[in-house]
Parts: sequence; structure tokens; C-alpha cells
Amino acid sequence: MRAPSSDVPVELEDVSVLAGPVALLDGITMRIAAGAPTVLIGPNGAGKTTLLRIDIGLMPPSRGRVTWAGREHAPPDRRAIVFQRPAMLRRSAAANIRYALAAAAAPRATRSERIADLLALVGLSGLERRPARRLSGGEQQRLALARALAREPDLLLLDEPTASLDPAATKAIEDIVRAVAARGVKVVMSTHDLGQARRMGGDVALLHRGRLVEHKPAADFFAAPATEEAKRFIAGELLV
Repeated sequence: MRAPSSDVPVELEDVSVLAGPVALLDGITMRIAAGAPTVLIGPNGAGKTTLLRIDIGLMPPSRGRVTWAGREHAPPDRRAIVFQRPAMLRRSAAANIRYALAAAAAPRATRSERIADLLALVGLSGLERRPARRLSGGEQQRLALARALAREPDLLLLDEPTASLDPAATKAIEDIVRAVAARGVKVVMSTHDLGQARRMGGDVALLHRGRLVEHKPAADFFAAPATEEAKRFIAGELLV
């Protein structure tokens, strides 16, 4: 297990993000604590990706306050994000990770060993020399996870990491997420898959129209949703 996370908990206090007259996030107050993954769910346009960008510090809120372990101005050295369609560099799988290690200022003497460890973690051992852009979609997503983990993050943010993947590739990603979480990394991931939210979530946050509708332990959320929006979403009804 790792030492306690230096950027966790993440706390949002009345956070709004405005794009002209449109509120992408509207008065979000929530605490993202250490422990099992936090899963963000909600319909398209609910604000999940925007919330992930706020959590890592890629964009400032229009209103409100974000802190990482109590610090408002904290460099994102130990935070990493993987977007739904990660870009692959025009080089081998190993070289993609080497680039990430160099960007994270990892000691040169340890980089080859770290590359091997990260490829093993994500199940890509033996594909070191394969051009990254010739990997399958699931393999590219696993390589993107390895690059993110090269930063040795305390906080790992995943934007629908299994979208468009087949069941086998989805299971491979979920297994990696479990392994990473077991090492003490706080994972926050968005998904449209309620089954995945049940399997992966320590806690679940439902967003709708930029608002935080409900946030509670996953078992409680699915067993006893407190809001009409949550009941409808779990039932498969469209929230508009």
C-alpha cells in the first residue's frame, strides 16, 4: 500500500462552471475521499467530463472553490487523467511510457525497469516494440493507463475508460482499476454502464444538467435511491 494520498481528499464547495449562459456545472458541493473508486454516472451532457477536469485542476471553476488535501493552489504533480479517446504517440508501446516517465522526471536509471513493471501491470508484456497505433482499442486504453500511472499519481481520473470496448477488454480495464485502487490510488471514473458502476463503485455520484443529484455509497445508492432522478436513471428511463 502507498503512503496516504497527498492530493486526497478533493473537496468542491459550491463549484459552478459557466460557458456563456450555460452552466456546465451548477453549485456542486462534494467530497472525494480516499478508498474505493468513486463512480460518476448520468446522461450525456450531465457534466461528468467537466467535473473530472475540475478535479484534476485542468480548468478553474467560474464560481466556488476546489481544494486538494486542504490546499487550494496545489500543482497537479500527483494527479493523472485518461480521456475517453487517448491519443497514442507515433512510437512503440514502450516508448510511449518512456516519454511519460521523462515528462514526470523519473530517474533515467529506473526507466527501463518501470516500463517493464507498468507493461506487466496493464497486461501488455511482450508488446514493448509494437507501434502504439497498431494496438487494438482495448490495448491502447491499457497503454494510456500505463502512461498515466507513470506519474505515480495519488489521484487517477478516468473518463469512460471502457466506452466502445468489448466485454473482454472491459474486464481487463476493470481488473487494472481494481489493482490500482488496491495500491492506494484514489480512482474517480465516469461511466454510462450501471452494471459497471455497481461492480466498481465504492461510492456513486449522479449528475444531471450540471447538478449533483445524489452522492452516497454504491450499495445504498442502488438499494435505496433517494431522488426521483436516481430512481428513473436506475430504471433505465431517459433523463432530459
